[in-house]
Amino acid sequence: MRSLSYTGLLSGILFVLVLAGCATQPANSSGQQATTSTQASAKVHTELAAMYYERTQLGVALEELGKALRAEPSYAPAYNVRGLVNMALHEDQQAEEDFQHSLQLDNSDSGTHNNYGWFLCQRGKERDSIKHFMAALKNPLYTTPEKSYVNAGVCSKKGGNARDAEEFLQKALILRPNMPEALLGLADMSFANGDHAGAKSYFMRFAQVSEPSSLTAENLWLAVRIERKLGDRNSEESYALQLRKRFPDSRETQLMLHGQ
Repeated sequence: MRSLSYTGLLSGILFVLVLAGCATQPANSSGQQATTSTQASAKVHTELAAMYYERTQLGVALEELGKALRAEPSYAPAYNVRGLVNMALHEDQQAEEDFQHSLQLDNSDSGTHNNYGWFLCQRGKERDSIKHFMAALKNPLYTTPEKSYVNAGVCSKKGGNARDAEEFLQKALILRPNMPEALLGLADMSFANGDHAGAKSYFMRFAQVSEPSSLTAENLWLAVRIERKLGDRNSEESYALQLRKRFPDSRETQLMLHGQ
C-alpha cells in the first residue's frame, strides 16, 4: 500500500463512524411525523451504507446513501459516510465536498471531524488534519477519543512533528492502555530515536494484544531490526523466519535478505 514508513505500519487504523440517531418524539402534526419518518429512513440506509463500506462493497454503499439522501437531503451522517466511500474510490474532490457539507450540517460531529482529518492527512495536508482531530476531541460525548489521538499521532509524525506525535500516542494509551495502533506507533518511534529497549517493550505489548495473523511484513521487519540492535539472535531469527515464510516477496523480506 505504501513504502515502508511509520504511516505504513499503521495502515490498519480504522475510521470512526459516528452515525447520529434521530429523535423519536411523538408527533404533534402530520408534518412533524413525516419529518421523523424520513429521518428514520435516512438513518437506516446510512447504517446499511456504512456496513457495505466496511465490506468494501462500495457500489452498494453508494446506492444506500442515495436512498438515504432522497429520504432526507439534510441528513449529515450520510454525507460523512459518502465522504469515506468517495475517499476509497479516490474521488477526492467529491469526498472533500461531502465531509465539508456534513460538517456544515452538524459541526459538532466528532466522527466526521475524525474522518475528514484522516482524509486530509492521507492527501498530504497533515497540518490541516490535526485541527479536525482536535475538534473531534472537544466533544465530551465522543465515545472513542483514543482513535483521534492515534490518528493525530500518525499525522503529526507524517508531517515531521515527532514531539507532538509521541504526546498524542501517549494520550491514546492513557485512555486505552492496550491499544495496538498506539503501541505499534510508539515502538516505531522509540526505535527511530535509538531507544531499542523501549521499542522492544512497546512491540511486545503490541504483539500480545494482536492476533499473530494480523502481523504485517512492516511489523515483522520492525521487530527484526529491534532484536538485531539489541543483539537477541534467537528473537531476531524467530521474527525473520516469520517474515520469510509469510511474506517471501515483500520489500521488507528483500531488505532483510540483503542485509539492510
